[in-house]
Amino acid sequence: MAKKRALVVDDEKLIVKGIRFSLEQDDMQVDCAYDGEEALEYARANQYDIILLDVMLPKLTGFEVCQQIREFSSVPIVMLTAKGEDMDKILGLEYGADDYITKPFNILEVKARIKAIMRRMEPKRIMGEAAASKTVEHGDMRLDCEGRRAFIAGREIGLTAKEFELLELLMANPDKVYSRENLLHLVWGADYPGDVRTVDVHVRRLREKIEPNPSEPRYVHTKWGVGYYFQI
Repeated sequence: MAKKRALVVDDEKLIVKGIRFSLEQDDMQVDCAYDGEEALEYARANQYDIILLDVMLPKLTGFEVCQQIREFSSVPIVMLTAKGEDMDKILGLEYGADDYITKPFNILEVKARIKAIMRRMEPKRIMGEAAASKTVEHGDMRLDCEGRRAFIAGREIGLTAKEFELLELLMANPDKVYSRENLLHLVWGADYPGDVRTVDVHVRRLREKIEPNPSEPRYVHTKWGVGYYFQI
């Protein structure tokens, strides 16, 4: 079995060294970058299973790096931030991050988060051929569930990993209303440490990409006081 591969990005070399050593102890292959531009070069040139990305970086911020990576990859991204404010955490998720860890952190917590994300990604890999012909289609919207691509009237819409999973779940169960708590559990996993605001952020970002008028959604609707649903 091929080793899992991680990219660790932080301008504090001692932090990078510590994370690298710990992940290598778990038999992971680890690349390291120390500024935003270098991180993007690595991400474009290699296939990673996970990226740990500091927010405060030289040349490009972690948020800018995350946003640019999302233009070509759905690799799971965990933001590392020294700031504890909720807005910073939400902002990281808005740019396409899958999780965040606030500094100072315990390396065991970092490894636990990585393993949790790997567990959430594994079912998608082992489905393999069973999902090869699977598509979900309603009206002019079509999801290619193997290729993890979304199309509206034949035009591809670029979605992050979590945006795709959220839309896939809602489309596969049209007119079923999911509470925010339920969506958090199903899409992010039972061990995800964030709260339901994560769901709201991703629904808003999803609507901005798929709805002709996000303030009057055609596809993903809100059931006030209950949750969200996909309307055929």
